[in-house]
Amino acid sequence: MQDVQSSPSQVAMGIDRVGVRGLKLPVRVRDRAKGVQHTVAEVDLSVDLPAEFKGTHMSRFVEALENWSEDLDHQSMTTLLRDVRTRLQARRSHLLFTFPYFMEKQAPATGSPGLLSYDCRVSGELEHGQDQPNYELSVETPVMTVCPCSLAICDGGAHSQRAAVRISCRFTGLVWLEDLIAIAEGCASSPVYTLLKREDEKAVTETAFANPTFVEDAVRNAAAALAEHPQMTWFRVEVESFESIHNHNAFAAIEQDLEKEK
Repeated sequence: MQDVQSSPSQVAMGIDRVGVRGLKLPVRVRDRAKGVQHTVAEVDLSVDLPAEFKGTHMSRFVEALENWSEDLDHQSMTTLLRDVRTRLQARRSHLLFTFPYFMEKQAPATGSPGLLSYDCRVSGELEHGQDQPNYELSVETPVMTVCPCSLAICDGGAHSQRAAVRISCRFTGLVWLEDLIAIAEGCASSPVYTLLKREDEKAVTETAFANPTFVEDAVRNAAAALAEHPQMTWFRVEVESFESIHNHNAFAAIEQDLEKEK
């Protein structure tokens, strides 16, 4: 049958990435408390496309997932990137796994348990002539912030709101999601919880108001902790505050290449 994809392109221009997006797969990720956690990931796979080809072979991306082991780790992702690059005869292959990660959090006063979900991403890229891919791990953690300015100028009150701490990092060895989540929760006024009784609400509120935090404070706190992590080689951290008294959000970001700073 005619291979239209391999025919010449009318516009001789290379494409950086072409592929499939939104595939859903069961995955197993490392869980420090339980060993392994089962979740569901949304998967993007792509390659580069030279200028002389009209299109890529989309079915080959799906075929590459036929032997997926469900373990989301360095070995399985490296195997997948190599397979995609070979099947598509590409110079570069890319993957992105987006998935929720769940942790049980106990309320601070009563100890009432509740599951909290964290949005996570793992991306990878394998270049021609490169034996090992480059990987990046990201996690978004919800937290609470109390405005130091509002607390200082008001009698007995201040505005507070949820915020999101987004950490992306590259590293050597093993970095636990739990470590990144702990860094994020420790940089703000207070963590957030799923289940809170009245005693817990009192404890959370008092803790947060005793630790007022601008987004600038939070992002600096997180960056300082990430820079001290022994496996970290590069990171970017952003804190976004979903302001309760403004019709806009506030944010701050820090990026550091620790390898270059050595």
